[in-house]
Amino acid sequence: MAEKIDLKDIEVWDGNMAYANALRQAQVDVIAAYPITPSTPTVQNYAKFLADGYVDGDFIMVESEHAAMSACVGAAASGGRVATATSSQGLALMIEVLYQASGMRLPIVLTEVNRALAAPLNVNGDHSDMYLGRDAGWINLCTYNPQEAYDMVLMAFKVGEDLGVRLPVIVHQDGFICSHTAQNVAPLSDAAAYAFVGDYKEVDSMLDFSQPVTHGAQTEEDWHFEHKAKQHKALLDSVDVIERVFAEFKTLTGREYNRVESYLMEDAEVAIVALGTTVETAIATATRMREADGIKAGVVSPRCLRPFPMKEMAAALKGVKAITCMDRSSPNGALGMLYNEITAALFAEGVIIPTDNIIYGLGGRDMTMNDMEEIIKDTKANADAGKVVGAIQSFSGLRGPKLELY
Repeated sequence: MAEKIDLKDIEVWDGNMAYANALRQAQVDVIAAYPITPSTPTVQNYAKFLADGYVDGDFIMVESEHAAMSACVGAAASGGRVATATSSQGLALMIEVLYQASGMRLPIVLTEVNRALAAPLNVNGDHSDMYLGRDAGWINLCTYNPQEAYDMVLMAFKVGEDLGVRLPVIVHQDGFICSHTAQNVAPLSDAAAYAFVGDYKEVDSMLDFSQPVTHGAQTEEDWHFEHKAKQHKALLDSVDVIERVFAEFKTLTGREYNRVESYLMEDAEVAIVALGTTVETAIATATRMREADGIKAGVVSPRCLRPFPMKEMAAALKGVKAITCMDRSSPNGALGMLYNEITAALFAEGVIIPTDNIIYGLGGRDMTMNDMEEIIKDTKANADAGKVVGAIQSFSGLRGPKLELY
């Protein structure tokens, strides 16, 4: 029996330590991991918990991130609660196996610390890896700070392992800005956290020899289409479970989460749509500009990137006069992912609003409140004009002349 840690009502943790403690409290059976900046401290802290007797499960050090996720697939198929952590190139190396995990309906939890993809080599945070893995069949939950990183990991186990879901879950936090920034975190006690997550329920375990099963069977054209359609439906149907788990967590902690988070939107005329730590920058800037400039700005963010909350995003935004969608990943010849998702959601609901696309923060470039202020002013100009003034897409914070596209 693992020793318990007597946590304070408020701990000072960075995002990696928040991840590590949530994994410890969930009493994970197997963690297989390979270190990569900036997620290394997640598994490093977890390994210390193991060495100090606070963890009963196994910690497997492997030779690559591909091997880490492969080991997780094997352990989950064998009937264990399983998790790992990675960033950037590590997620890129895992991609093949991410599809294996979701296709086999294995509720693995991946604690992701978002970081730029090479080349050029860069260890700082942007959302390139988040965007790379978004369509691999995993539920994707997004966070803004260490408290949310801790909370979402506990909820990720409860959501993914639900018998009505049985899908893997990625929890995202921004590299360095969140992962290495210490903030106040209000944790649950070890007993309360585990009681919330609950005991692991085995489904089609390969080690249950009384009921032999096959994982990862070949289907070809006879059944592959049906299998993927069923998997897609399961991802969409996970919405009810996600909302129920969010509600249960609110009852337990008083902390409320929604699949779409809206701030200052009751009377907003313009809206910023963003992900990660940028959401808090946008909220602070919008609050300041309401007081100083009289601009009624609001902020909307999809807490749940997959399954994407199309109707809810459209409902949150339909009352404004202009929107700016902020993508922290290079679009590589297209408009940004978040822009495409939001405009598709609005179009599907018959809502037409001038919508701008800002590419920003690549490779860890700061998004300051002054930068955000200029973006909100530009959004207000679009609202006043009734259309996007100039190009639809521009790069914010770029050295040299302003780059405008489309």
